[in-house]
Amino acid sequence: MSHDNVTATPAALALLAEIEADHGPVIFHLSGGCCDGTAPMVYPAGEFRLGAHDVQLGSVGGAGFWTSGAQAAAWADTALLIDAVPGRGGAFSLDNPRDRHFVVRPPTCAAPA
Repeated sequence: MSHDNVTATPAALALLAEIEADHGPVIFHLSGGCCDGTAPMVYPAGEFRLGAHDVQLGSVGGAGFWTSGAQAAAWADTALLIDAVPGRGGAFSLDNPRDRHFVVRPPTCAAPA
């Protein structure tokens, strides 16, 4: 079940295009853990095992954006904006070796254009 409450900045879409050019189709997963916080992890499509309770919140440039059922409930009434910011991503995420990584921002916290 997709909620379609996920959008992306041009910077996030550009980073996604770079990653997909190198790795093919990908998915996003937001764990909500203490170390990841608002940094979604990016994995090659088909190589990350989604849990029985994971929920698709929407998509970013065609890549599914997933999180746990508990996180989905917490974000249910919030439109999420995916952005790319300077710095390295999570250790297992495909954005790690790049000079930018993805973050989730509620639109009210979006950086000015």
